[in-house]
Amino acid sequence: MARKGSSIRLSSSRISSLLLSMFATFASFYVAGRLWQESQTRVHLIKELDRVTGQGKSAISVDDTLKIIACREQKKTLSALEMELSVARQEGFVPKIPKHTDGTETKKRPLVVIGIMTTLGNKKKRDAVRQAWLGTGAASLRKLETEKGVIARFVIGRSANKGDSMDKSIDAENSQTDDFIILDNVVEAPEEASKKVKLFFAYAADRWDAQFYAKANDNIYVNIDALGSTLAAHLENPRAYIGCMKSGEVFSEPNHKWYEPEWWKFGDKKA
Repeated sequence: MARKGSSIRLSSSRISSLLLSMFATFASFYVAGRLWQESQTRVHLIKELDRVTGQGKSAISVDDTLKIIACREQKKTLSALEMELSVARQEGFVPKIPKHTDGTETKKRPLVVIGIMTTLGNKKKRDAVRQAWLGTGAASLRKLETEKGVIARFVIGRSANKGDSMDKSIDAENSQTDDFIILDNVVEAPEEASKKVKLFFAYAADRWDAQFYAKANDNIYVNIDALGSTLAAHLENPRAYIGCMKSGEVFSEPNHKWYEPEWWKFGDKKA
C-alpha cells in the first residue's frame, strides 16, 4: 500500500509540472504576441507620421502621432460637411431657426426697446410717428425688429373714467395697429407721467431681453440708424446710461407745479 501511494504521488507531481510548463509556454507566446503587435502599431504610426509630415528623422511620441492623425480625420470630416452644405444651398436649403429644448425658437437679442410716451387724444402725433419711422401694422413692426433689432411701442395709460369713449378709441386704434403698450393701472395725467415711465421700463424688461431700453415722446422723430450706431458703440459697457439727467431748472419748492421730491440727487445747482 505504501508503494502504491508513492507511485500515485509521483504521477501527480509529473502532471502538475507538465501543466505548469504548458501554461508558461502559452503565457510566453501571448506576451510575445502582444509585444509584437504593439511594435507593429508603433512602426505603422511612425511611418504614417513620416508620410504626413515628411520628417522621417524626427523623434516623436506615439501620443503626439495619434493627435496628428486625429486632426487629419477631423479635417476630412469637416471637408465632407462643407461639401454637403454647399450641395444643400444649391438645392435651396434654408437653415432652420435654432430652438430651445422646450421647442420654442431662439432669437437674437433685440438691440433696444423704445417706449413712445403718448396720451389720449394724440392720434395725429402717433400717425406722424408711424409715417416717419415706425411704420404701421404688425408686418412693419416685425421688419423693424428683424432688420434693425428695434422694438418700439406707444405707451399709454387709461382714462380717469375707465371704459369711456377715449379708452374705447385707444382700444380700437390698437386693434388696427397693434403697436401699443396699455398700462391699465396708470391714469393718463401729468402727475402720473413718471409712474408711467417706470412701469413701462419694468414691463419692457420683463417681456423682452434687450440690450437697451429707451424712452421717447410722441413728438420725437427717431433716426433709427443713428440710434443703432450709438447704442452699438456701448454694447461692451455694462449698465450704461445714455441721456440727459436733467434739462433746465430742477425745482425744490414743494408748491411748484414741477416739484422734484428728490431734487438733491441732481446737484446743488438749479440749472
